[in-house]
Amino acid sequence: SQDDRFAFTAEWYDPNASLFRRYELLYYPKDGSVEMYDVKNHRTFLKRTKYESLHLEDLFVGNKITVFSRHLSIVDYGDQYTARKLGSRKERTLALIKPDATPKIGELVDIIINAGFTITKAKMMVLSSELLQFITSGPVVAMEILRDDAVCKWKTLLGPANSAVARTDEPNSIRANFGHDGIRNAAHGPDSVASAARSPLRE
Repeated sequence: SQDDRFAFTAEWYDPNASLFRRYELLYYPKDGSVEMYDVKNHRTFLKRTKYESLHLEDLFVGNKITVFSRHLSIVDYGDQYTARKLGSRKERTLALIKPDATPKIGELVDIIINAGFTITKAKMMVLSSELLQFITSGPVVAMEILRDDAVCKWKTLLGPANSAVARTDEPNSIRANFGHDGIRNAAHGPDSVASAARSPLRE
């Protein structure tokens, strides 16, 4: 209807405080206006203002948007109405191919595409030593992948974290076919939409 209002939970990383600040973001498609509410401090952060750079198709969980120079990650739907109306729309998530599986990246890309994902970004990188020693033992391939319900679907495609368990329980999964054990298990994905929104490729 012309009175539609969509609500989202958005996060902004505050470099001065080194923390994520959470906002309720309201979008009014009738006039393209936005409103923001500071969740922690219980106050209006941005009064309803027309903002022509933002469109309804930009508003889906996992996407990163800019509102008046502030870079926001959309981490969830703000109410049931928005989730019901827009919840079947696309999400982005991180597909991290670990060093043991990077030699077979071509096969893995085919599997990902055949599972209905679109690869929107891809980058080979060496991660910092803060992460698990194995993941830093060689290059990884980080991909941003897109489809409906992407976080859940990617976790299903990966299979159980332990590749031995995956071979028994989910024999068609990536970890069953490309992994070796609980650490050298071929690939990784975020556990939640919020984690996916903070992927290294979303910067």
